[in-house]
Amino acid sequence: MIDSLLTRLGIPPRRSQITFEESLKFTYDYWRSRTLYSMLLGYAAFYFVRKNIAIANPVMREELGISATAFGVVLTGHSIIYGLSKFFSGILADRSNARYFMAIGLFLSAVMNYFFGLSSSLLFFGTFWMLNGLFQGSGVPPCSRMLTAWFSKKESGTYWGIWNASHQVGGAGISLLAGYLITAEYGWRATFYIPATLAVIVSLLLVLLLRDRPTSLGLPPIEEFKKDGTAPPDLRSGSQADQINTFSILRSEVLNKPIIWIVSLANIFIYIVRIGFLDWGTTYLNESGLEESSWGIIIAIFEITGLAGALAAGALSDRMTARRGMVAVASMALLTICLLLFWHFPTSDPWQAAFFFGLIGLFVYGPQLLVAVIAAQAAPRAAGTAVGLTGLAGYLGSSLCSILTGVFLDNFGIDSVVLFYLASAIIGTLLFVVSLIMEAEPRNAA
Repeated sequence: MIDSLLTRLGIPPRRSQITFEESLKFTYDYWRSRTLYSMLLGYAAFYFVRKNIAIANPVMREELGISATAFGVVLTGHSIIYGLSKFFSGILADRSNARYFMAIGLFLSAVMNYFFGLSSSLLFFGTFWMLNGLFQGSGVPPCSRMLTAWFSKKESGTYWGIWNASHQVGGAGISLLAGYLITAEYGWRATFYIPATLAVIVSLLLVLLLRDRPTSLGLPPIEEFKKDGTAPPDLRSGSQADQINTFSILRSEVLNKPIIWIVSLANIFIYIVRIGFLDWGTTYLNESGLEESSWGIIIAIFEITGLAGALAAGALSDRMTARRGMVAVASMALLTICLLLFWHFPTSDPWQAAFFFGLIGLFVYGPQLLVAVIAAQAAPRAAGTAVGLTGLAGYLGSSLCSILTGVFLDNFGIDSVVLFYLASAIIGTLLFVVSLIMEAEPRNAA
């Protein structure tokens, strides 16, 4: 009976002679699964202490008398710092232990949320939220490092898609939690204190659960295990000459790769749409006359359908690894059509709003995922840095979104905001088309 159970779990029976290959595969599969789902949990927690502000946004502004433009400046400052932090954190993450790098960043981000919740003036809001952006930058780069270390190129689209679910899990989770706290009249400050407490707990779990790379456990590199090429050198080791050579690696692996720049530019416009609906979606729903009780649910639907879109885009791109950009073009084209319909048919019906938010989430998260996958595979020796650069571009888009959305909203109304997002989707689509025409992504990419 026990042997039968072990067999169902994929564990060889006790009386069988376990070969080295079987033992290696079992150990490798265990740590790959553990690392993947720990990263998913960890990055979801980053969302709990970043996207809580989206639900609190209209309530805070009304209670404290803050204009949309002023609040947009706070969000813009956060986005600028976050984007810069993502890039420089990428450089550091390529040379650090990703396990501790991610855990410490999450812990410090939670601390900034406590301070933000204790504040009441715009100056302190801006200060603590920009510091939060600084520590939030330590979330994606170490995950990029660990994803490239634990999963081969041929399977990366699928596993990046699974990890990317952390965006939706975190976004939907905080939308529901913060929406409940607001609706139950615990006050907007609770939307910062409670998520921060949860994030502190998760940061401690990350130290216990994560491992930086297979070789830290005495396992062979993923390329050797999967027989998928040669492992890139570890930038954390080497002589002083090797350390200096890191800058030439940065130049040759990242800055001189046209595909990385193209997808980074596209990411600017992807983020304008994505962050627009995440950070300002509740404002649109409020302006449309929808009840507060529906806000969190509708934003959660945006995130849940985004999960399906990212998983589908990742799996499809694995089937056509030499043309991952084609999946991004198709997704962006469909996103543009959805935004056009959303603008043309404004609604105050919660079901119709949920339908449109769901479609937009479905098609915006796939291209965002593929930007990171394409960049990481174009620079395997500096994956954290490459993805950090795309993140810097993305949060340039987020910054533009925050300030321009506030200005458009104060001066021209919500209709102009939707047109702004529509124009951004069109430009993002064209950039992906240009990348295909230029054949910037190598045909032999795996």
